[in-house]
Amino acid sequence: MVARIFKTSKTAMQSGTGNADQWFLEFDQNDHKPIDQVMRWIGSTDTTTQIRLKFETKEEATLYARKNNLLFFIDVGSERKMNIRKNGYGDNFDYNRKRPWTH
Repeated sequence: MVARIFKTSKTAMQSGTGNADQWFLEFDQNDHKPIDQVMRWIGSTDTTTQIRLKFETKEEATLYARKNNLLFFIDVGSERKMNIRKNGYGDNFDYNRKRPWTH
């Protein structure tokens, strides 16, 4: 059984990166998932696919995997460059605006 250590990315619904700095350890899903004939539910006998451990740093996650003799790989996603604007949305409503707010 192989574990995957990865860092979460930002959600597509928000521009902020809150809660995107946590590291997770998950086990790969490698078994066949049978489909129930009556209800069409997808089942599984492997309960390790339901485990998702959260860590603050990558080193904590790798230390946990080594201590428990787990085979693991680190999935490094693409790092997003921060887009820091000089003026934000709140500056549209600033009291000392140079130009008046018009619609």
